[in-house]
Amino acid sequence: MERVTLAGDVTLSRLVYGMWRIGDDADTTPAHVQAKIEACLEQGITTMDQADIYGAYTAEAILGDALRAAPGLRDRIEIVSKCDIVAPIGKYADAPCKHYDTSPEHIRASVENSLRDLGTDRIDLLLIHRPDPLMDPDATGAALDALVASGKVRAVGVSNFRPWDVELLQDRMTTRLATNQIEISLAAMSSFTDGDLAFHLRRRDPVMAWSPLGGGSLMTGDGPVAAVLDRLAAQHDTDRAAVAVAFLLRHSATILPVLGTNALSRIARIGDACRVKLSRVEWFQLYEAALGREVA
Repeated sequence: MERVTLAGDVTLSRLVYGMWRIGDDADTTPAHVQAKIEACLEQGITTMDQADIYGAYTAEAILGDALRAAPGLRDRIEIVSKCDIVAPIGKYADAPCKHYDTSPEHIRASVENSLRDLGTDRIDLLLIHRPDPLMDPDATGAALDALVASGKVRAVGVSNFRPWDVELLQDRMTTRLATNQIEISLAAMSSFTDGDLAFHLRRRDPVMAWSPLGGGSLMTGDGPVAAVLDRLAAQHDTDRAAVAVAFLLRHSATILPVLGTNALSRIARIGDACRVKLSRVEWFQLYEAALGREVA
């Protein structure tokens, strides 16, 4: 599978396995989690996407248990994690309300907690999960720079940031922000039309796409997009999911779709999207169906 180079020497697989639902599975044993990772590795998918808040702050420990039970597995994968959301659940159950915290103290504590839960000495890519209206860009930038310098974090980026948020934080850092993880799919087209992808193309940043299947709506819905997906899936001898992901891979920006499922049978087919090569006309047929109109 194609690999994408981020800042420095960090590389990720073009498709990423999203672990936001790993704590929802009926089986969270190390052996079952390892089976999911091995199913990814068989396809060349080496990047695992995590966040401290996933699974009500339990998902990183679930992955960590699997890594501790299988020595050597950690060195075969890259771990992406995120921090700054404080929700009144799990270890933050006493928080008065959900909020964001990009203070250096919170970022450092979150990284130490993640390293402990994951049972590792480094996070390959750390993302600030949400823009924080109270962020002090000088302090946050310095904290991220220090984490990279320490080796505890190999690269840093952001998630759900708009272009001006990225520019503000980047302006106060020496480390290059490696990526922005945003919602991109045929069910969420704003990134194609509001300038976000163009901004990252100008910066030459890879972009990570969360919910690339529209939270599952593209797999079960009907209407114009579903009709085109079904027709192209039949022509390419695959399914809707592969075509919907191939749509993102075809874009001029280097988009890394983050795909999450607990079903081993579906995990084993994540890589099918890389075998679908959409023509320019096929891509625009999907684009127009998602826009609901012909391009001008």
